[in-house]
Amino acid sequence: MGSGLVWYQLRDVGGAEVGLMDRVREQAAQVAQRTAQVTQEAAQQGRAKLDQAQAKRRADAMFRDLGAAVYAERTGRGGTDTADKIERLVTALSQQEAEQGLGDTDGPAPPTA
Repeated sequence: MGSGLVWYQLRDVGGAEVGLMDRVREQAAQVAQRTAQVTQEAAQQGRAKLDQAQAKRRADAMFRDLGAAVYAERTGRGGTDTADKIERLVTALSQQEAEQGLGDTDGPAPPTA
């Protein structure tokens, strides 16, 4: 019943009804557009954080393997391929850092040579 009263009052105003409805539609369209934009920005930020976390996990695994290989080599427990493994890991870490970073945005910048 209440909505009929409002509709009746809007119809009594005459041309104001159309203007009001047009403004409501325009504002609704603006809100929908802004909502879509904010949602898209949030999705992009989420993807960036996910990519950063994945890069950090990959780098952490390589650092762990590199540390274990260096330790094995320094303590005389390394195999014949330990030096090659160290070199492969250093190369892979350098490539990871150049392409996607190491996933540590708070850490110091890598030295430039």
